[in-house]
Amino acid sequence: MGILNVTPDSFSDGGQFLNPRAAMAQVEALDADGADIIDVGGESTRPGAAEVSAEDEIERVLSVIPGLCASSSRIVSIDTSKAEVARAAAAAGAVIINDVWGMTRDAGMAQAVAETESAVVVTYNRGDIQPDINIADDMRDFFANAFAMVAAAGIPREHVILDPGVGFGKTWQQNFDVLARLDVLMDFGVPVLVGVSRKSFIGRLLDREVQDRLIGTLAAGLASVQRGATILRVHDVREHADALKMLKAIDEAG
Repeated sequence: MGILNVTPDSFSDGGQFLNPRAAMAQVEALDADGADIIDVGGESTRPGAAEVSAEDEIERVLSVIPGLCASSSRIVSIDTSKAEVARAAAAAGAVIINDVWGMTRDAGMAQAVAETESAVVVTYNRGDIQPDINIADDMRDFFANAFAMVAAAGIPREHVILDPGVGFGKTWQQNFDVLARLDVLMDFGVPVLVGVSRKSFIGRLLDREVQDRLIGTLAAGLASVQRGATILRVHDVREHADALKMLKAIDEAG
């Protein structure tokens, strides 16, 4: 899953792709590098980012989504926590709703997912940080509750993708803990997405600035795949595609 932020303030590439022409050029580059999914975001989810109205977010994402969806082979995801934005993006051709609040922030999100027949990425995000919880047990409970919401809304279970939510409502150590315990997510029997690209927990461990976190990102991504993840949400698609080809070749040789 290649990241396309049409935002002025995302932590890694804010402002680079606000212009629709620049955004489409980036999409072509992501495609060429091997992206299977393009994840479009119109509001930064970094800590402390300014909130964006639904109207502004829709304007941003609809400047690029129809063009992305003109290719029938391209899978487009909308990165939003607002039901109104999700509906607009789905109407324009997006088929995955990637909600970093796990359908807990907007009471209408589950219904929007159901009505648009979208797939949905449900992210483990408690909102507040609690250092003393058993993170594996809490993550299991969170997703059990999410599946109750899914069932109540009539969302097919096979439309659900789980994300451990690295960087959302967690201490620095808990980010490592959830990656180490992807088995909790695997127990639910649906695909697992991991998004760690260039995030601050990597920078803190390695003492690296945002643009110098590729090696740490690759290491975390490959470790996640070995633990069962099937989708990696990344900025650097080509490097991840190469690393995954190597991993696959070694696994098949064994």
